[in-house]
Amino acid sequence: MQADFWHQRWANNQIGFHQSRANPYLQRHWSQLNIVPGTRVLVPLCGKSLDMNWLAEQGYPVLGVELSEKAVQEFFSEQGLEPFVSQQGAFKVYRAAEIEIWCGDFFSLCAEDIAGCHALYDRAAIIALPEAMRHRYVEHLNKVLPSECKGLLITLDYDQTQIDGPPFSVPDEEVQRLLSPDWALQVLETCDVLEESPKFLQVGVNSLNERVYRLGRS
Repeated sequence: MQADFWHQRWANNQIGFHQSRANPYLQRHWSQLNIVPGTRVLVPLCGKSLDMNWLAEQGYPVLGVELSEKAVQEFFSEQGLEPFVSQQGAFKVYRAAEIEIWCGDFFSLCAEDIAGCHALYDRAAIIALPEAMRHRYVEHLNKVLPSECKGLLITLDYDQTQIDGPPFSVPDEEVQRLLSPDWALQVLETCDVLEESPKFLQVGVNSLNERVYRLGRS
């Protein structure tokens, strides 16, 4: 999957993945991670997610990473924030209040860039990537995130022979295989959201499970 795909999605406003409110799983489960307020949270492939606002309001500075500059600009505009813009290596960095978004290729991040991020929130990153890229994504997380990192991961699980992604199906077996060597995993919740997903209903998908994981760097 090339960068042009996502630039085109944003240019055409094909952003069905964007939620108009903070994610309920995030609100329900974040406190269970026992992350000290003030801890910076890495949000990969963040788009213009309102989850970043929610985290900041709870006292957690946010470092989002997003490929589309249109998404970044829309986030700050829609939140009524005037960002300070600077260049950090390969990234154009937008900062306002407790939120900064690094506009560029996630795989260009290095450990020094996110040395202060001891928490991770992934609602839209791993499920946005095809299978061939997911291993690379996890490898890169392991490479750049500091030790003793905690996080929340939200995935989708469905029969991908019935409809292709994105968002892609990432079943529990794959999550365990990708993450368990380096992370302790705990499933906090599994919920079938098929009735809330017309696109999947229309093609006859039988189930559409959202699964929430608590992560701890082992």
